[in-house]
Amino acid sequence: MSPSSGPVRVAVLDYKMSNLHSATKALERLGVEVVVVDGPTELDVDAVVLPGVGNFGQASTRMHDQGLDEVVSSAIQTGLPLLGICMGMQLFFEESEESPGIRGLGVLAGSVKRIPTDLKLPSIGWRTVRWADEPTRDDAYYFVHSYACVPDDPEIVTGTAHHGVDHCAAIRSGLVTGVQFHPEKSSRAGLALLGRWLAGVQATARVGIA
Repeated sequence: MSPSSGPVRVAVLDYKMSNLHSATKALERLGVEVVVVDGPTELDVDAVVLPGVGNFGQASTRMHDQGLDEVVSSAIQTGLPLLGICMGMQLFFEESEESPGIRGLGVLAGSVKRIPTDLKLPSIGWRTVRWADEPTRDDAYYFVHSYACVPDDPEIVTGTAHHGVDHCAAIRSGLVTGVQFHPEKSSRAGLALLGRWLAGVQATARVGIA
């Protein structure tokens, strides 16, 4: 980590099937200096964002083929905050019912399972997220998904949403954070959430300087 007095520097991982443009623009609106990374590199940033849309198997295969799994491992080993968005959060886990036999990044123990509901899938639209640590906050965020993360440790679930059944909408484990929704497409609430995450990044960077 190389924190400085300038803007926060965030690496956004590009595996050629993600919501790269919208995620990058949202971060830039918040004053972040974005560095797009599409292969193994030495990280000179304050945090890493893994966005994503599409199929779990294709996304995971591309991550491994491009060596971006090594970038994620390096970020964890060096103590960089890591944010996964939508498919990016799902990739943190070990496997998904969407793509049997394809391994995820294995950053977190658990799997990704199809939402067990009779309602139409994918779940598309605005859903209220209930936060474990902020029970009075009732902001709505934009979701597009058919699968949801099921961590082995339920204590890392920080937010839940409802589509026929309750499902995981956000997780946090140490410096690893994930959201199933798209904050970059969620108007003011999404930008505010990214702003809170970035405040945590800055706090981590200050600790790193000390």
